Amino acid sequence: MTIEEKQQEIIDEFTIFEDWMDKYQYLVDLSKSLKPFPEEYRTDDNLIKGCQSRVWIFAVKKDGKINFYGDSDAIIVKGIVSLLINVFSGFTPEEILKADFNFIDEIGLKEHLSPTRSNGLLAMVKQMRLYALAFSAH
Repeated sequence: MTIEEKQQEIIDEFTIFEDWMDKYQYLVDLSKSLKPFPEEYRTDDNLIKGCQSRVWIFAVKKDGKINFYGDSDAIIVKGIVSLLINVFSGFTPEEILKADFNFIDEIGLKEHLSPTRSNGLLAMVKQMRLYALAFSAH
């Protein structure tokens, strides 16, 4: 499955829900599916700057592909982290760097977050792209 196909799958899932309370509940449910975040990665270096809540994202490159790990102390944000990890883990740095992050706009996520949460979402995406850029240089 490509990044674009994963994004389309999320867009399709979000269209099932009619109102934003159901979509928020879906994000809460997604947060529960996030793999446990290793304690040794819960450092200031992995803390995303610009987020209202505390968010950690860490990446490992193995066999040419990046796997992301993340966590947050806020449940809806943790669901957003889960979404991002679902879309971008398991791909090469080049695939991540070429991808556009259109699903965020397509599902209407940015408009339904507070300005500080929306800025935090952009900071998470930026950090994931920075990992991909760093790993593409190796």
